[in-house]
Amino acid sequence: MTGRIDLEALKEPMRRGGIRTVMAAIPDMRGHLKGKRLNSLALLERLGDFGGNRVAEACAYILATNADMDPLSGFDLTSWSDGFQDMGVDADWRSLRMLPYMSSLALVHCDAVDLDGTPIEVAPRQILRRQLERLAGLGYQVKIGLESEFVLYNGPEPAVGRNIDYDFDLPPQTATFLGHLETVLPDAGVPIEAVKPEGAPGQFEVTFPYTSASPLEACDNYTVYRHALRHTAQQHGMTASFMAAPETGVGSGLHLHLSLWRDDRAAFATASHRDMPTEAMGHSIAGLMGAMPHLAPFFAPTTNAYKRYASRHSFAPYFMSWGPDNRGCAIRVTGHGQGTHLEVRLGGADANPYLLTAAALASIAHGLSKKLTLPPPCLGDAYADRSSLPLPRDLTEALRDFQTSALAHDLFGTPLVVHYSRAAQAEVDEQQRTVTDVERRHLATA
Repeated sequence: MTGRIDLEALKEPMRRGGIRTVMAAIPDMRGHLKGKRLNSLALLERLGDFGGNRVAEACAYILATNADMDPLSGFDLTSWSDGFQDMGVDADWRSLRMLPYMSSLALVHCDAVDLDGTPIEVAPRQILRRQLERLAGLGYQVKIGLESEFVLYNGPEPAVGRNIDYDFDLPPQTATFLGHLETVLPDAGVPIEAVKPEGAPGQFEVTFPYTSASPLEACDNYTVYRHALRHTAQQHGMTASFMAAPETGVGSGLHLHLSLWRDDRAAFATASHRDMPTEAMGHSIAGLMGAMPHLAPFFAPTTNAYKRYASRHSFAPYFMSWGPDNRGCAIRVTGHGQGTHLEVRLGGADANPYLLTAAALASIAHGLSKKLTLPPPCLGDAYADRSSLPLPRDLTEALRDFQTSALAHDLFGTPLVVHYSRAAQAEVDEQQRTVTDVERRHLATA
């Protein structure tokens, strides 16, 4: 049994012991899967042959913590002031799938809810749902495809020690790992479009096709991809890193390809990406240009993420610009005909796909509803484009803008802005009190 699986088809293997464990997983604020491994027979008994969605309860701090899972104060959702209470874990059975790279195990994505069943609004899946509903209210459906970069390490060093961009001549261990990954992902219900080496040592890119299903499914698939990639790399004695800047001068991104559709017609369709954008695309780009700079903690959530923006001519954006088929821009128009779409190049590899997508969709909805005017495109070197605003240079600057932006509060609501501001502030605080290797270079001369 591989890939997505119907709930009814899973019952008998669970009864017979072929499936012994079901991972009930909630994507956390960083887009990592957190939850419980549920015994399949106990789960069957509890639900009465799946008579409901509540599969577990878990401490709500899953959605109110830092990367090290330290219990923090200052969150309204849960903290020491209320003793870190539980929340409900409700299975989305449509997401049920086998994980063939782990023995006798299935996975279901779950939603975080209050114990009375009310959705928890700061949960990433719920945040994305709300923005999809907003665009649906404007008459649009969304298609997305994600493009992920990571660096593969063999011990402390990159698995390949040189630029191998588009190269087929890979070390045997690395080639074997990639072949294994290309088998594992489809078997786990994660369709892939292409895998290629990238420009930095040990860096690779995996692209995922547009899906006619909900962007929620695409983001669910992405969380499984990250889990499968790490697991598979460890099986080969290697480590996969999703840091946005894993080495000085190296940047890994999570690029978001998206298009809008209305009545099964592509709202961005043009004969060529170099044609003038359609009205819908023009308003969408204007919305992205106007709103995304205020939402940086949603696509660059760590202090490390801003080091990806630090170098010019790095293929990471430096200014908030847009242009036709220009990889130096923050927003790239690409494709042709029905496939004309936008590539949002702002996200670092450490971005949460649900939050990155939600930020882009909220920005697009803002541009469409306000009929914002499209600024001029960048037609040359995007790193020399002085007419566009620079991106935030660190998380402190981005957080200050996010907290005080009336637009951020309008698009996502004050409680959500406050919640994610607390998470970003915890990240800043930790970095400010941590002594770095750069500082320790001066131990003998200080």
